[in-house]
Amino acid sequence: MPATTMKALRKVRPERGAQLESVPVPSIGPNEVLVRVRAASICGTDLHIYGWDRWSQSRIKPPLTFGHEFCGVVERVGEEVSAVAPGEFVSQNLRIIGIDQDGCFAEFVRIPATNIWKIDPAIPEHYAAILDPLGNAVHAVLAGPVAGQTVLVTGCGPIGLMAIAVAKACGSSSVFATEVNDWRREMAKKMGADVVLNPAEGDAVARIKKDTAGTGVDVLLEMSGNQGAIAQGFRALRAGGRASLLGIPSNPVSLDLVGDVIFKGATVRGIYGRRMFETWVQMTSLLKAGRLNLDPLFGERTSLEKFDEAFSLLQGGHAGKVLFYPNGKPR
Repeated sequence: MPATTMKALRKVRPERGAQLESVPVPSIGPNEVLVRVRAASICGTDLHIYGWDRWSQSRIKPPLTFGHEFCGVVERVGEEVSAVAPGEFVSQNLRIIGIDQDGCFAEFVRIPATNIWKIDPAIPEHYAAILDPLGNAVHAVLAGPVAGQTVLVTGCGPIGLMAIAVAKACGSSSVFATEVNDWRREMAKKMGADVVLNPAEGDAVARIKKDTAGTGVDVLLEMSGNQGAIAQGFRALRAGGRASLLGIPSNPVSLDLVGDVIFKGATVRGIYGRRMFETWVQMTSLLKAGRLNLDPLFGERTSLEKFDEAFSLLQGGHAGKVLFYPNGKPR
């Protein structure tokens, strides 16, 4: 007998926090797919929703099941769906669930069939659960040449940490990383960064210039959204270098366009989301080849019932990716 109710982590009221509730299993339309969630990952957007900041207040309309990074197995499909079948391993790739509609912090999630991405069974499920943020990292790194180049990652949150691993896997000659959080600096080393610096202690730009024979790095991957980090990153970028900007500042940022962009002849790329479907193909190839080691990120795997502990860990900067297992952790 198919389940009729399920547990789901929901933003019920317009305030900080969340509630675990029993709700009906979603019904699906003719062009939709019901997915049994295997693993779901907390991302920065979920932290905003949990904390109920200004962005969340303007964007989220409670009640809502949140969460959008996940993988799972197709439970059933609508009568007009032919691209996927029950039992297939999938994730989602376009419309943002957990914001525009109920998300994946639940035992089941309803997805438009056009949003489904089949996952190669060779990819472990904990990696499959984070294809969404990994896509951001891959897009940022591969927005220009990286093989044989020196790279600076400013900000070592989860996507910054992934970017370090991607840059190394794609042949970067050396990767520098700057981060003020002690735990994240240690993680940056585990992810493969060659030089990890605390920009609050000493002159990080001077050290980077020294290690690059005075020229600066070929590529800046800005992941922090912090005014100081952005300024340091551009000062460390060599003439003719490329900057990929993914971090989201909370306020307008001042930039020395003359010295840091125009006279340098720098290429500046704004990174938003992934390239469809190029980024997904690139991610799959890297993961299947076994060249991308993201295992240090996965220190915490837990149940939906322990959501308060999970969000506290991430808010304190003491975890990389936390995975929920709504249907029970694998053996």
